[in-house]
Amino acid sequence: MSRLARLAAVNAFTGRWFALIVLVAGGIALLTPGTFSPLGPAVPWLLAVIMLGMGMTLRAGDFAIVARRPWAIALGVAAQYVVMPLTGLGVATLLDLSPALTAGMVLVGSAPGGTASNVMVYLAKGDTALSVAMTTVSTLLAPLLTPLLVLWLAGRFLPVDTGGLFVSILQVVLVPVVLGVVLRLLLPGLVDRLLEVLPLVSVLGITVVVMAVVAGSADTLLDIGVLLVVAVALHNLIGLALGYAIGKVSGLDVPSRRAVSIEVGMQNSGLAAALAGAHFSPAAALPAAIFSVWHNVSGSLVAGRWSRRPDPAGVAEPVTAGSS
Repeated sequence: MSRLARLAAVNAFTGRWFALIVLVAGGIALLTPGTFSPLGPAVPWLLAVIMLGMGMTLRAGDFAIVARRPWAIALGVAAQYVVMPLTGLGVATLLDLSPALTAGMVLVGSAPGGTASNVMVYLAKGDTALSVAMTTVSTLLAPLLTPLLVLWLAGRFLPVDTGGLFVSILQVVLVPVVLGVVLRLLLPGLVDRLLEVLPLVSVLGITVVVMAVVAGSADTLLDIGVLLVVAVALHNLIGLALGYAIGKVSGLDVPSRRAVSIEVGMQNSGLAAALAGAHFSPAAALPAAIFSVWHNVSGSLVAGRWSRRPDPAGVAEPVTAGSS
């Protein structure tokens, strides 16, 4: 078997079993927190590498679609930045979560779309081009919108350093994404080779992020684990349902509704974990760690169900993306 074939096999395996890999890794970190808690300082760097990879996957067409379909993209991004933050706060309030966990729920909801959503939309026979455009636009808006939303919705629970959040998102999201785009323009051959390992790097990066977060708040997770899993699952499922409903009410076609649904429901949980660990308490990062596992499980189930239905417009296109 050639090196490329072996790499493709590894990528396929890690992609298929990503949620299980992260779940097992999180369990190991929960049982031996002292071993993995020192990984905490590496979280922002790992996320920056993942976002660099996202930037390298972007092409000119991913930006051109914004001009061709501004209404659909604006609708989807607005839905994401309205539905998920408010739902996170609502679920946390309903279940009477602690201030730190409530802030973590709001932070997950205020994060941009996760790159794994593009793959899920493709598998669901959704509008992949719309999905990629939504992820790109929501990511570029994150330095401004994420800190403001967290301040507005979580500021009454914990002090919020909006300036610090802004700088952190610039450092670990916007700068790496822009650098990735520039590298693709200047060194396309090198980037094409690097993209061969991107899925594996993304899976390993998110796995280490989850292990670091779980190890840092093992006691809290053991105390409130079941309730927090319920909260995260409700947050994600409500986002998926409302995303689809908004697309339907707005007159989008079925593939576009699927894209909006998955984009709204799946978040950049790695970013939320990094920001929570840097600017709040270790416990505030727990919702993001659980979300990293859960949204890949629910996304896979939704994509599998939709993939068995006819593709009304035949718009699904292959994509390459990591998991977050």
